[in-house]
Amino acid sequence: MANLDTQVTWVDARERLPRSGVPVAAAITGRYPAGSAESENASGEAFWLVRPMYFTTLHFGEDGTEHRDCFVDSDGIVRLPHGLADNDTVTHWAELPTLPGRTTHLLLGEEVQPALRDAWRAHPGT
Repeated sequence: MANLDTQVTWVDARERLPRSGVPVAAAITGRYPAGSAESENASGEAFWLVRPMYFTTLHFGEDGTEHRDCFVDSDGIVRLPHGLADNDTVTHWAELPTLPGRTTHLLLGEEVQPALRDAWRAHPGT
């Protein structure tokens, strides 16, 4: 059976950044804007949360703004490493875990179904 446990190693974004193009888990800190519809219950509150993002050395926003050494989420929101901006910064990042029971992040074709069956049969911690 496959071992489905994984370990995350967080890296301080002030000390080291990932390679360009790498998808990561990013720990983001900031403050919800007052009156924010997105966070009605947390309006004005400080937050620290984890989001999937990718890191890039060069990104052009929808408005054409150039961003360097930044993290970008699936909505196109750009966040800088902590210390380089005032709001919504990335404090730490971690490489995403591999597929359950595997050593890779991607499987294609005929390898997919057997890998899924192995993962579904596995019991965490065994």
